[in-house]
Amino acid sequence: MSFRRKVQESPKVDLTPMIDVVFLLLIFFMISTTFIEQPGLSIDLPHSGSEQIRQKDKDLHVYLTASGDIYLERTKVTKAALQAHLSTYRAATAKGMTFLLMADQDARHGEVVELMDMARSAGFSQLAIATDAEEKPLPEHSGEEPKQ
Repeated sequence: MSFRRKVQESPKVDLTPMIDVVFLLLIFFMISTTFIEQPGLSIDLPHSGSEQIRQKDKDLHVYLTASGDIYLERTKVTKAALQAHLSTYRAATAKGMTFLLMADQDARHGEVVELMDMARSAGFSQLAIATDAEEKPLPEHSGEEPKQ
C-alpha cells in the first residue's frame, strides 16, 4: 500500500482584515478631528481698506454677534459679567493692552458703543475694532489688444 505524501504548505497571513482596521481608524480620526479656528462663532466683520494693526499677545478679544451675544475669548458672557471681568484689570495693566472688539457688521451700533465705553471706563486706552481687508476688484480685461 502506498501512501501519498502530503505537500506541506507554508502558513499564509491574510492582510485584508488588518488593512480594513487601519482604514477604519484613519476615517475615524479624520472625522473626529476639527479644523475650525472659531467653533460655533460666526461673525461677519465689516470690510475696510485702511491699514491693519498687528495683533499682540496681550490683546483682549471680545466678540459681538449680529444677535447681540457677547463672547469674551470664545466664552459667552453677559454684559454684567464682561463689566466685572474688565474691572479686574488695573489701570496700569489695561493701558498696555488693546481691547479688540470683533463686532459683526449687522450688530447694533449702540451695543458696539456700549462695549467700547465699558472698556474705556475700565482703563483701556487702546481700543480697536476688527475688520476684514477690503477686496479690491481685479481690472477688467476687455479682450482687445492695447493700441500702440
